[in-house]
Amino acid sequence: MTVPPPRVAATPAALDLIASLRATHGAILFHQSGGCCDGSAPMCFAVGDFLIGDGDVHLGAIGGAEFYIGAPQYEVWKHTQLIVDVVPGRGGMFSLENGSGHRFLLRSRVFSEAERAVLTA
Repeated sequence: MTVPPPRVAATPAALDLIASLRATHGAILFHQSGGCCDGSAPMCFAVGDFLIGDGDVHLGAIGGAEFYIGAPQYEVWKHTQLIVDVVPGRGGMFSLENGSGHRFLLRSRVFSEAERAVLTA
């Protein structure tokens, strides 16, 4: 059986920032909602500061942090691998990287036909 590709991945820079945030805040998680205020930026929270809802889809984990996406966004993005990256700038107002001089940014790539077949099997 072929192993399905991860639905969420992270760049080395993102993994470094995640490690730093985990060292400061303990367990963290990500949520991608696509709401008006966060756009393409995944939001990072301390576990317990954001409640995962029944309509959220668990995509996997990056750097030891679980990653969730709202169901409507998942329907739009389910054909892609989401890649969390870091760029210079200011994080979302409620996201833990705010004030670090960096912000998380979501990139993506479309799964190949073969990858989609494995994911749907």
